[in-house]
Amino acid sequence: MRSNRVKAMLIAAFAVGGLVAWVVVPASPDDLSTAVAATAEVAATVAPTTTSTTTTTMAPTTTQPPPRAATLAFTGDLLAHGAVVRAADATTVDGMDFRPLFAEVEPILTRADLAICHMETPIAIDNVHLSGYPVFSGPRAYAEGAKAVGYDGCSTASNHSYDQRIGGVESTLQVFEEVGLTAAGMALSEEQDLEPVIYEVNGIQIAHISATYGLNGFVLPAGKEYLVDLIEPVTIIEEARIAREAGAEFVIVSLHWGNQYISNPSSQQESWMQEILPAAEVDLIIGSHAHVVQPIDKINGEWVVYGLGNFLSNQSASCCGTPTTQDGMIVTVSLDENADGSIEATSVRYVPTWVDRSDGYIIRVADPTLERGDVPQSTLDTLTRSAERTEKVVSSRLGPEDGLFVGDEISGREDPAREEGAG
Repeated sequence: MRSNRVKAMLIAAFAVGGLVAWVVVPASPDDLSTAVAATAEVAATVAPTTTSTTTTTMAPTTTQPPPRAATLAFTGDLLAHGAVVRAADATTVDGMDFRPLFAEVEPILTRADLAICHMETPIAIDNVHLSGYPVFSGPRAYAEGAKAVGYDGCSTASNHSYDQRIGGVESTLQVFEEVGLTAAGMALSEEQDLEPVIYEVNGIQIAHISATYGLNGFVLPAGKEYLVDLIEPVTIIEEARIAREAGAEFVIVSLHWGNQYISNPSSQQESWMQEILPAAEVDLIIGSHAHVVQPIDKINGEWVVYGLGNFLSNQSASCCGTPTTQDGMIVTVSLDENADGSIEATSVRYVPTWVDRSDGYIIRVADPTLERGDVPQSTLDTLTRSAERTEKVVSSRLGPEDGLFVGDEISGREDPAREEGAG
């Protein structure tokens, strides 16, 4: 506790030819007049001096901080199929480790200023009580691996979010918190649901919202609709408004939508996009669920990535009727600050990827020219075909003249032909 009796000292200083005369007097009420008199007496004894000098005043210079900028990375569905989990289990004798499966793509993810995954399945507290398709319960190690390879957070609203009911939502959010990942799309209370998910990236406040078209027939309990966010355009725009009021300068909406295995956006996707993206509160839409890549487009200056495709799964032509379920991509979005201080997505790049099911489910960059060691020619040929398939779909609406490029700007590897507008 501070004392109510505070003793101050009155200090007077006078400079005389480089010397300083100090008078220090207790400044109690009784002595205040004495202190003033003493100060005046000392001042009277100081002989004034006159010095003639010429002073040049330099105009102050101000340095404006550089415009803020950031690079965001997004990837598609992470599915906990049994074969994928067994592949992660086989990478180590001490437990389950997903990081080797991300070895080729990890450098791209770690160099991004913000990397966001799409965790399509609920996550179990441990690595024991697991299940695969059709009712998923993914291992804790999946979230641990995602954090280790560079992800900062994930969208978690999907048609499988409620596979394990309330317990699955609780365990997913608990594991995410424990490993250091941020989740958008699930909540344990209405208050938590309404609290914006905001990342600070290079001084830019970026909000993230996640919602899904449905829950595979499961119905959320009455009064607990906050557990998983469903796509309701009015609600999403309201959440974006709340995020803006909380300081967000750029708002991302991740939507789990579309028709499975179909590369063309559905009429429902187009309808929701037209309701959500034009809203002043929303800046970018990132899509998932189709399990194949879909086009990237720009509507009135704002970007929509209709579908990222699978990033890590056991899907293939044998299960799903198309080899494109092994195709995916890393989408990187460049944010830049305008002269008025607003934040804009100025360009988008994508790196085609392919899941190598024959070699440990490694996510490969679909570029056959990369040094990979002992990779068979048949795999390199497949990577070429995968990249061609992905580019044909993803760049079907836009090209370099619109700000859409193929390649990894972060590592400086990009396709010169696309830069020149060819192909």
